[in-house]
Amino acid sequence: LVAAGKTYYDLREALDRMGLDEEALQRRGIRIYKPAVVWPLEPTAIREFAKGLDTIVVVEEKRAFIEMLMREILYGTTDAPVILGKRDQEHSFWFPGHGEMDADLIARKLRPFLVERLGNDVVGPAVRERIMIPVALGSPDDKKQSNRTPNFCSGCPHNRSTWVPEGSEAGGGIGCHGMASMTPTRNVKGTTQMGGEGVQWVGASPFVTMDHRFQNIGDGTFHHSGSLAVRQAVAAGTNVTYKILYNAAVAMTGGQDVDGGMTVPELTRSLEAEGVTKIMVLTHDTEKYGNDAHFAEGTDIWHRDRLDEAQRILRETPGCTVLIYDQPCAAELRRDRKRGKVAEPAMAVFINEAVCEGCGDCGEKSSCLSVQPIETEFGRKTSIHQSSCNKDFTCLDGDCPAFIEVIPGGSIPEKSTLAISEIGDDQVEPDRLDEGNVLMMGIGGTGVVTVNQLLATAALLDGKEAHGLDQTGLAQKGGPVVSNLKIRRPDSELELGEANKIATGEADAYIVFDLISGTNPANLEKAMPGRTVALVSSSKVPTGAMVRDTSAEYPEWSALQATIDNATIAEKNIYYDAGNLSDNLFRSHMPANILVLGSAYQSGVVPISSAAIERAIELNGVAVEMNTQAFRIGRQIVIEPGFLDSLDIERVGKVAREVKISASVAELINGVSEPSEELERLLNIRVADLVEYQNLKYARTYVEKVNAVRVAEAAATDETRLSETFARYLYKVMAYKDEYEVARLHRSQAFQDAVREQFGDRSKVTYKLHPPSMRRMGLEKKIGLGRSGDVAFAALRRLKFLRGTPLDLFGNTAHRKMERGLIDEYQQMIDQAISVLSRDSYDRAVAIAELPDMIRGYEEIKEANVEKFREAAKDLLG
Repeated sequence: LVAAGKTYYDLREALDRMGLDEEALQRRGIRIYKPAVVWPLEPTAIREFAKGLDTIVVVEEKRAFIEMLMREILYGTTDAPVILGKRDQEHSFWFPGHGEMDADLIARKLRPFLVERLGNDVVGPAVRERIMIPVALGSPDDKKQSNRTPNFCSGCPHNRSTWVPEGSEAGGGIGCHGMASMTPTRNVKGTTQMGGEGVQWVGASPFVTMDHRFQNIGDGTFHHSGSLAVRQAVAAGTNVTYKILYNAAVAMTGGQDVDGGMTVPELTRSLEAEGVTKIMVLTHDTEKYGNDAHFAEGTDIWHRDRLDEAQRILRETPGCTVLIYDQPCAAELRRDRKRGKVAEPAMAVFINEAVCEGCGDCGEKSSCLSVQPIETEFGRKTSIHQSSCNKDFTCLDGDCPAFIEVIPGGSIPEKSTLAISEIGDDQVEPDRLDEGNVLMMGIGGTGVVTVNQLLATAALLDGKEAHGLDQTGLAQKGGPVVSNLKIRRPDSELELGEANKIATGEADAYIVFDLISGTNPANLEKAMPGRTVALVSSSKVPTGAMVRDTSAEYPEWSALQATIDNATIAEKNIYYDAGNLSDNLFRSHMPANILVLGSAYQSGVVPISSAAIERAIELNGVAVEMNTQAFRIGRQIVIEPGFLDSLDIERVGKVAREVKISASVAELINGVSEPSEELERLLNIRVADLVEYQNLKYARTYVEKVNAVRVAEAAATDETRLSETFARYLYKVMAYKDEYEVARLHRSQAFQDAVREQFGDRSKVTYKLHPPSMRRMGLEKKIGLGRSGDVAFAALRRLKFLRGTPLDLFGNTAHRKMERGLIDEYQQMIDQAISVLSRDSYDRAVAIAELPDMIRGYEEIKEANVEKFREAAKDLLG
């Protein structure tokens, strides 16, 4: 057996698993050779190793290399052995030449070969005996099956710069911008080698009907070798626009400086000398270059908001043109702010979730992972995750009046919670493993690899050995990260060595920082029921698809928990929302992983002392006090089962509507026939709110309609889903958000409290609005209203009695008429459904009642969704 490098240790572990230790191998005439240098192979050592062997099996990743060289060395020698590897003795494919190779794969491939020669009684199983785990999420085709894929960082300039005008397409390339090809709506086709950006189009353009193409290229790639591709396009006279995405960093590989990089003005002069026909520069700050900047003659310098206009101009310009999109890398900008090199913007963006309709327009336009969908009492809404926001502010382009700009000020109200600083270093120590395997999985950029490094350092401080492996890929860009760590006593190292990667069923601690990654079958197979304990952050961190697409839902919590519990020791598992807890306690999401680590330690499945872990945190030198406290809080959650409840944690940024059940409201609700507990809860909230929305008469109409459905439902079935669903969505269509309602919700005490809690009691608020009346006058962008907005809202909310009357200032538009008409339209659908209600038609009636869920947004967005609502209704009603 021949293997080198990492594969050698994978092979050793595979053999050990099959019961073939050093003595067993020698007894059966099996030798192992590990070349330290794979090229050139040392011929004398190879020939000496091969003497007396009839077969050599080469185990190596990728294509046959060592195998090929060994054949060359041994060819023609006396009694040369048969050399196998990529193909077996039948010349069939054996060890793969692609993908990852680990101990599990080697054991599965090698075992039949060894059994044939040594016998089944000698060779043990390839994989340790393990209970098969049912995957609760269903098949990969399940609509709610989700995968964590890489995504642009929050505030990344590529979120905006990689869009192309309607009817155009762009070529992909090397760099972070290549992730645009993962989003179909960006129309980015193909990829190429570094520096080859656009050359395929130069060759193909004479033979296709499309007469122009955009080509994305990063500034690092351009300065490396991509400038030659531009030169070729100029020489060929090809109609192509190179979009040079100038972010001043080689961001994909860690933020290195661009070697040989030019400033933007220098770059325009260089391109002018190359002969490009037109150059345009787009930037977030058109004043930053100053008056002394020497741009190429004729260069247009525009704000980035004019991207579509600029691209349309360049698309119609013959020859090779260039658009330079100049905006710093968001990840590097964030690092520079932390280090004090760049000032933190004074402004923040906040969404009043009560005003938000959950239409997803802000997510679609920004594609930003800090623009997060959340589930509320009133359905899906959107929230800005403040601690991960890079303050690019592209989300403000969302067509929605829920956005406000905030200048933080004053003190943030203290929560009446247990003083977490009182938790000292005298916590109860757990009975912990002496050695074991720790598997961690999470999201790139959140510190998963850092936690692995902390534990490895702590193991060394404890005098133990640590074998680690971080599987990252594009994880730095919000993709999945899996970190493996094996902790061993110095005297327990396997004689044959072992791989760094945890094998199937070998994990002792299954630490889940991200639910979607934690329920990935490839990770779950490392767990073992009866052996593995799971420590899980239940935070629902959306994927890029969930941010951009309102139909992409987070999987059901119960299914996720069941999936993990089925693979582990369910009664020992611990679940809590570490992300929200961290945001509440530390005003940052970064300590969340350390919280979960603390819980894992206290559960006894991390074979390192707490003193060593805290010392490793200290040596790391980043937010030492905060991370130490987070580690201790995570431990306390396990030590004291009621500890979390004592903290009284709510979701950060929640706009909690106050429910006031007056005697008249209670009387209305009491008139509903035999409501379920859930229906009564729904009515308590919604009837009271409709009184505030309009008046008691309006709320009475709502209750009467709900009661009619409840009576029909009770006559047909013993279920209650229909009346509950109707109560939710009749409220939604009746409480449509016109100017009066937006004013009420922006002036509500709940909203004011939410802003004060997050930004301070002297925060300055600016409402970002795009009123319909001003749209009709040609205003294309939002306006900002500060104190004047408060005055206007206070006046408007008092005028709600005009809603729907001839004196309604805003009610005569086609849009408002449509909203009022939807109430009767929806009621007629329900009347038709309940007129034939039976057990057989019940599910269809519930589906009809749910239809208004798709009516989201404001103005044109809402109108488009209403059309979808009507089409869906036709399909259901027949």
